[in-house]
Amino acid sequence: MAQAHLHLLAEQIYPFDARGVAKRFRHAAIFGALDVLNSGETMRFVNDHDPIPLLAQLEQRYGATLQIKYLQRDPSKIMIDFIRI
Repeated sequence: MAQAHLHLLAEQIYPFDARGVAKRFRHAAIFGALDVLNSGETMRFVNDHDPIPLLAQLEQRYGATLQIKYLQRDPSKIMIDFIRI
């Protein structure tokens, strides 16, 4: 039986590796994951390229309620924390 996500820790970090999600589903999956984060929670996003168009969409959708913080910005591996405020 799958365990439910309980959002018990405000500082919890949830990994999201976009490299394993089919490209046509990525943005919808990312939006869905961010939509369920509570204030103070972080989604640690990993991708194989810098998602500039996605970041613009996130800015439009979430505005000041989402902080974007690059942790790694190499050409073949990007790691970004998306923090709900």
